[in-house]
This record gives sequence, structure tokens and C-alpha cells, in this order.
Amino acid sequence: MAFDFDTPIPREHTCSVKLDARNAVFGREDVLPLWVADMDFAAPAAVTRALEERARHPIYGYTLFPDSLYKAMSDWFARQYGWPIEREWVLMAPGVVPSLHAACLAFAGAGDGVIIQPPVYPPFFSAVRQTGRTVIENPLVVTDGCYHMDLQHLEACAAREDARVLLLCSPHNPVGRVWRETELQQVLDIARRHGLVVLSDEIHCDLVYPDAPAHQILARLATPDDALVTAVAPSKTFNMPGLGLSALVVSDPARRQALKAVFDSMHMTQCNPFSIAGFEAGYRHGADWLRALLPYLQDNRDFVLDRLARRLPEIVATAPQGTYLIWLDCRALALDDPALKRFFVEQAGLGLNPGVSFGTAGSGFMRMNIGCPHAVLAEALDRLEAAVIERFR
Repeated sequence: MAFDFDTPIPREHTCSVKLDARNAVFGREDVLPLWVADMDFAAPAAVTRALEERARHPIYGYTLFPDSLYKAMSDWFARQYGWPIEREWVLMAPGVVPSLHAACLAFAGAGDGVIIQPPVYPPFFSAVRQTGRTVIENPLVVTDGCYHMDLQHLEACAAREDARVLLLCSPHNPVGRVWRETELQQVLDIARRHGLVVLSDEIHCDLVYPDAPAHQILARLATPDDALVTAVAPSKTFNMPGLGLSALVVSDPARRQALKAVFDSMHMTQCNPFSIAGFEAGYRHGADWLRALLPYLQDNRDFVLDRLARRLPEIVATAPQGTYLIWLDCRALALDDPALKRFFVEQAGLGLNPGVSFGTAGSGFMRMNIGCPHAVLAEALDRLEAAVIERFR
């Protein structure tokens, strides 16, 4: 089947955060938006058909999660990763970010420590702080231009008397690392030795480049006794994060019940019928679309890397192995973080995520979303090159 990722789809005036919040976030409406982590591509046609079919029934009442939804999800992960998921292990959730909060509440007490690995997606910080827990930072380290976990430091963090939970981002947002099996086995070993509960956020697991190592589902490497929660969703995979539905896979009944109790306490037990329809359709019918998407994203990634290396040596990109995000090292521009954001917005006319929002380890960086038509990306790099020439050369 042919899929069109090149034709721009207008998103203005659709209440899109990425487009319609530009003035609020960047102070102007005309920046090219390469920030919020959704893509500018139409979702798989099967998802749209499923939503249309559900809309034709004119009653949108309280809705159960059908067995077919669980079957579509378990079939997907069995087929893609060889990961068998039992029906009773699955707890549906209103999104991965609420699941981070729920894990902090369920598995750590007030003031207890939760380990995160910055630079990392900002809600990892806020989930810990807003639930009254203590952030324990285990920063990633860079060796030969590649990010790695500092496993020796992770051991020291886990050994703290107050450490209770590790929030793992796999693949990692924003640096795009796909963790290897040896790294993940060491994480599990550390968690076992120190009694940590690990929540593994694997929302980007399907977005791994064809030339990268295969994604390893942490749960496939774990033993039945490991304290593990796996968060997954079709939202990034099939570009439908606005539908707001995810799943937690938890084999241990006590931990599953602890998470359910948190959601129940906030009456987060219902989901709308359109989320359910889209979730099932993506996992059931989206494979061909995804197979076409990944090479397109890889071409976009390689285009950015090549363009920066040849014409913008002041900005160094860490080549991602997964996600549709590129982590740009802009420290050679010698701008502080507010000035760096102003430069991208005011001189280059680009809306990116400031790296400092991913923690102090992101100071001097910017995160670029490349999930867009190639022509948009080319225009963005033209703007950036012109701005750098005018300001710094």
C-alpha cells in the first residue's frame, strides 16, 4: 500500500496544541512548530474508519473495554516482540503521564525517593514532585557522542534508604537511545538488589529506526518476581495521542491492585468510546502504515544529521535510534537558555522544546520534532542556517 507522508495537512484552527498554542508558548503565530511530540501525518485510515463507524451510533454513553481491545493489544505485542501478555495483567489507564503519577502514589510514600534519568521528558520530574515524592537524579552520561546509563551511579541511587521507584524511559525521550539487553539486565539486577519498583515507559517502543538495534521489552527480560510495571500505548505509534488511552501491564496482582486503587480514588475508571475504537484499530490494522512510516522518519533523521554536519557545525545532533525526536547540542552558540530559545524563535522562526525543560542536563540543548513532511523540515533547516550565519558568522 502507498502512504502519503509528504502532503502537508493544515492543522491551524483545529485546537491543536502544536499549532494553535504557538502564540502562548513562543509569543508569535508564525514559528514553524517542531515541538509537541505528535506528528503532522494522518493516522492510519483504519483508525479514522473505526472512529467514523463509532460516531454513526448516536449514543456516546459510558463504555466498557471490550475483550477485542485486549486481544488486539496482546496480538500486537506477541507478533512484534514475542511478548505474551495475559488478559488479567492489563490495567487500562488514561495516559502514560497519569500512570507516572499513579506509580509514585502507589509505590512510594510521601517524601520517598523516585529515581529518574535526566535529561528526560519533563513529566518525569513533575510526577515525582507533584505527588510529594523526592526526585533522585541518575543523569545519563555521554561517551563518544552516545548517551548511556550511569549504572554505577544508579546502584548508589538505588541503595539510598528512601529510594522506592525507578521511572525508566525506554526508548529514551529526548535523547533517542534504544537500550540494549545488557543494559536493561543490569537495571533489573539493581532493582532486585534494592527492592525498587520499575515503571518502564515504553510508549515509543514501536518507533525504532530500521538501522537501529531492536527494542527490548523490559518485561520479556524480567522474572515473575521482578517488581515491574510496563506502560504502553498506540498513541505515539499511530499518531493519535489526543485520544488519551494507554495500558499498564502488571503481572503481579498486588501491584496491579495498588495502581487501580489510585485511579479509582480519582474516579479515572471510564474512557470515551472513541479512544477505545482508535486504540483497537491501531493495534489491529496499523502495521502496514507503521512499516511505511519508519523509513520516512529515518530519511528525515538522516537529512537533519547530514545538513547539520555539512553546513551547521555549530549545532551537533545526537543521532536517535528511536522516537521522532532529535536532541540538538547548541552549546557552541554560547547562549544561555532564555537567549537560546529567543534565538530559535525570533531569529530562526522555529518553535522547539528548550532542552533545559528536560532538566539541568539539557541546558544548552533543543529538542526537534522531525515527525513532519520532509519539505517542512527542509524549510526549518534553511531558516536555522540563515539565522546562524546572520548572528554568529
